[in-house]
Amino acid sequence: MDRSGSVEVGALKSDSFGRIALMRDPGGRLFVRRDLRHVPAWLRIPAWWLARREARGLEAVAGLADVPALLGWDGRVLDRSYMAGDAMFRRPPRGDVPYFRRARRLLQQLHRRGLAHNDLAKEANWLVLKDGRPAIIDFQLAVRGDPRSRWMRLLAREDLRHLLKHKRTYCPDAITPVERRVLRRTSWLREAWFATGKPAYRFVTRRILKWEDNEGQGPKP
Repeated sequence: MDRSGSVEVGALKSDSFGRIALMRDPGGRLFVRRDLRHVPAWLRIPAWWLARREARGLEAVAGLADVPALLGWDGRVLDRSYMAGDAMFRRPPRGDVPYFRRARRLLQQLHRRGLAHNDLAKEANWLVLKDGRPAIIDFQLAVRGDPRSRWMRLLAREDLRHLLKHKRTYCPDAITPVERRVLRRTSWLREAWFATGKPAYRFVTRRILKWEDNEGQGPKP
């Protein structure tokens, strides 16, 4: 796909780590661009690190349906395919048991590829596509590794717990006894995050970066 001469259709998100915009290429095809070229100098290294992590995550799941396809990454601009749909919080899948069944299968496919998303508590990272299917976006915090390792199994379980939390919110009557046990069984990783990581995260995002919305999604563009 030739993306030279592409034009911006509209901003999707803008924060200290870059600007994300919906773009249209010369052939009329839509794609999403994460642009780091205007990131403040003191944040360029972490912004680059996060974007590179996303690129590597998308490479790991290349060819899977219902995740973005990596179109290009040159160290300053990351382009990925566009998927038409709405974030879960904008189009809640209330009572939609098939949505969560498909979402679990999608998550299993990611994990078999040796990838843990690591940021699925955010409803903004779950899409409800035009036909009602689930999709997953934003792989900045994705972790790659041997899916059989204890570390990756732990991260995969945390991914699943976050999905089940959303299912409990929107389809509470469909939660199975096994799923309830998964939700009750918290890991040391979660406990460590709430004890140390989350307070530090909130301090950086709210006090230093001045993000005001939920869970560091960035200021509205």
